[in-house]
Amino acid sequence: MIVLGIDPGTATTGFGVLEYENGTLRPIDVGVLLTQPTETMPDRFLSIYNDINTLLDQYKPDTVGTEKLFFHSNVTNAISVGGAVGVILLAFAQRGLSWAEYTPMQVKIAVTGYGGAEKRQVQEQVTSLLKLQEIPRPDDAADALAVAICHAHSYKLGQLGMRTRRGPNR
Repeated sequence: MIVLGIDPGTATTGFGVLEYENGTLRPIDVGVLLTQPTETMPDRFLSIYNDINTLLDQYKPDTVGTEKLFFHSNVTNAISVGGAVGVILLAFAQRGLSWAEYTPMQVKIAVTGYGGAEKRQVQEQVTSLLKLQEIPRPDDAADALAVAICHAHSYKLGQLGMRTRRGPNR
């Protein structure tokens, strides 16, 4: 099973692609999708949408997971990132992909066993679980791999009560 994890953002969207087979995780790709601050917001959303579709074409994931937005102070940033999430989910829905979202705490628990884990602890555990030579950079890429790990385990265990969406094509 191919799993795509996404850490959504307006300037930087992290992605992690894993193969999950017989309880074994194998990294396929990790990176970030970038937009330019000089672009208009509609152009940035279009860029994110096109880049997500390129990933979907290239890796043909069976299922996708995203990190749930968590903002407590910067409402303006939350609104723009929410727009980015919208175009990402549109691309998923158009392909009928199953999707789930996970809070940062759920991702931390899935990867480290502790919901209060520090970012560095999560990154080190991602590196260890996937037998990587070094922590993926930038942080958004490592975070996306953590989301993919969380989703792979949750998906195979019957989504553990996570809210999952299915598009019209599946």
